[in-house]
Amino acid sequence: MSTLRITLRAGERIFVNGAVMRVDRKTHLEFMNDVTFLLESHVMQADDATTPLRQLYFVIQLMLIDPAGAAEARALFDRTYPSLLAAFSSPDIRSGIQDVVDLVQRERNFEGLKRLRSLIPLEEIVLKGDAIPMPDLKSIARPAIAVGVR
Repeated sequence: MSTLRITLRAGERIFVNGAVMRVDRKTHLEFMNDVTFLLESHVMQADDATTPLRQLYFVIQLMLIDPAGAAEARALFDRTYPSLLAAFSSPDIRSGIQDVVDLVQRERNFEGLKRLRSLIPLEEIVLKGDAIPMPDLKSIARPAIAVGVR
């Protein structure tokens, strides 16, 4: 059996299987079995869920923080993500949303949150009306290779 060890700073909170815990001093926790948890630094407040992807993040977060209400949050997720796929034209965001859907369907909610966090900067660019920057093709292009012999 593998264990997971995390370190918390004084005053930091952690959400474990729906319970909120706060430590009064720096401490280490070692989880000896499967557990659903969310660190305070990954928790989004309701007031911060101001964009479509942030709202989706908040819904997935509810599945982790409140296991008793997870079924209701999952139903909301299932109703929400199709409209997001339809609303965004950015291939990067659409692909990322599909990754999140796949993760949530496999009950990998924490990984889904992590994937959503990577999409939020792209969403901000799209919502500002800017184009998503393209990678520098010169840095990834392969040099031409001569084929054939004379």
